[in-house]
Amino acid sequence: MIDLEQWKDRGRRKPLIIRGARQVGKTTLIRLFAEQCFSGIAELNFERNPQLAGLFAGNDPKTILERLELHLDLEITPGRTLLFLDEIQAAPEVLATLRYFYEELPALHVIAAGSLLELVLERPAFSVPVGRIEYLHLGPMQFCEFLLATGKARLVEFLQGYRLGDEVPQPVHQQLMGWLRSFLVVGGMPDAVQAFVQEGAYRESEAIKHSILATFRDDFGKYGPRVDHSRLRKVFARLPSLVGSKLKYVHIDRDERAKDLAAAMHLLTLARVAYPVRHTAANGIPLGAEADDRKFKMLFLDVGLMATASGLTILDLEQAGDVMMVNRGALCEQLVGQHLLYSSPSWEEPQLFYWAREKRSSSAEVDYVISQGSAIIPVEVKAGQTGTLKSLHLFLREKEKRLAVKLSSAPPSVLEATTSLADGDNVPFRLVALPLYMVGQVRRLCAGLT
Repeated sequence: MIDLEQWKDRGRRKPLIIRGARQVGKTTLIRLFAEQCFSGIAELNFERNPQLAGLFAGNDPKTILERLELHLDLEITPGRTLLFLDEIQAAPEVLATLRYFYEELPALHVIAAGSLLELVLERPAFSVPVGRIEYLHLGPMQFCEFLLATGKARLVEFLQGYRLGDEVPQPVHQQLMGWLRSFLVVGGMPDAVQAFVQEGAYRESEAIKHSILATFRDDFGKYGPRVDHSRLRKVFARLPSLVGSKLKYVHIDRDERAKDLAAAMHLLTLARVAYPVRHTAANGIPLGAEADDRKFKMLFLDVGLMATASGLTILDLEQAGDVMMVNRGALCEQLVGQHLLYSSPSWEEPQLFYWAREKRSSSAEVDYVISQGSAIIPVEVKAGQTGTLKSLHLFLREKEKRLAVKLSSAPPSVLEATTSLADGDNVPFRLVALPLYMVGQVRRLCAGLT
């Protein structure tokens, strides 16, 4: 909401497009924003009423505004009324007219949203009004937002105010780990969270998540006429089991051509149901400058959806003892990945990287690599108090870095350690070990150490 308020108050703001997967809460967020910050909202839904695109014919925004007022029987006052264009991917010609609102009617606040917008933006025939619109990227709710939804505002204040070196009382640690188990199962899809909060039981949120997964499958028909829907369903069904491992298409179906499976996976990433975690050499920033698009891992949209698709319940997490042991650690790697993916400012394109060295004698892999300012920080998701950190040490030595992060189920700590270089010299580094429930605080806590 803060990002939206800052956009509202900016002098030469551009029409804003909210980008994100279906059912992550785009429409609800914008309506709430309008309720809190505007006198009224003029809302159109192009998926429900495709004929509304005709109101935007021509290039004169004042004429378009008059038509909208007539159709909606509503006065649209620049500065006081929010114009909200929902499901705009169903009327891409309307998206192209937003440039004229920016150029000729900048006082009017315009927000558009679309669930399958990336499929439209990639079309060769579509011309994006470059430089005349701006984006805000929205993902599922994060753990702190889940806590707020469940009425645990004090726990959120504790997490957001935590400083390295502070003690976390054991009862508080146990309470936060308990809520983390709930989040791993419920996830961050707003409807699933709302069902969990209102009913106080997992069963209702589970039904919502099954419905969301079915909606995604039903959407495959909108991906394009030449798409093999059965292949999309196959890749979609395999996605939860692919998290945490380098993608090899033979693991999806050895009888399908890799090229065809790659095309299906690409469409799922455009729909933001799947996210690639690309390999980077991590020699400098930006990390994407040295990304190898042939090597990547996959993330699913949401950890709760992943749990449901994998058949995991709260009983599985409670019986496991250490949540890192559930599903071979992939569920927690998904949790960390989706938080890091959206930990940068919301106007930046979500992207995430990992690092690996593939040598027979000394192969290594670091789960995630992020940049904080000019610093490059390796992030490992490891079980227990002491999970092996061989790959982390190899990364620190090879890249000559002095800061690393480990996320586990253990309480937080900061360890001053050393790693040995090839010449035998011991080089100091700092290991920031954080519990999984502090994943949303990684960037903040590392900012003062870089």
